[in-house]
Amino acid sequence: MPEHLLLTALALAAGASVVTQQVLNANLRAALGSAAWSGFVSYALGLGCMAVLAVVLRDPLPSLGVAARIPWWGWSGGVFGALFIGLSIVLVPKLGAATFIALLVTGQMLASVTADHFGWLGLVQRSLDMPRLAGIALLIGGVILIRR
Repeated sequence: MPEHLLLTALALAAGASVVTQQVLNANLRAALGSAAWSGFVSYALGLGCMAVLAVVLRDPLPSLGVAARIPWWGWSGGVFGALFIGLSIVLVPKLGAATFIALLVTGQMLASVTADHFGWLGLVQRSLDMPRLAGIALLIGGVILIRR
């Protein structure tokens, strides 16, 4: 299999796993009666999986010197992950999986083109152009069609 097909298949699998995760977390919320504990379980299992991966890959623990050179905001990804998990646990049952994911992808694209345009968080600056604007418009149109 050519590499680009493998990478495409893996990206599609990652997308499918996001939907599966959100539906499972929403179901767990209903069973537990708690969005917070559902999110906690999701993160605890994810932490365990990442620990196993680090051991399997034999990744050494980063040194304190390396850790000290990372900007403060470089450590904050988990906060946004928790926001994503918490909101998805609440919103998937109310909006449905398809509408939630359509809105999620649109929000990701809007944030992505903004971050690219301004070169935020260490990204290389890539100006907003007509093809990107057209892509955003198509995503928003897709959300409208899916929400009908």
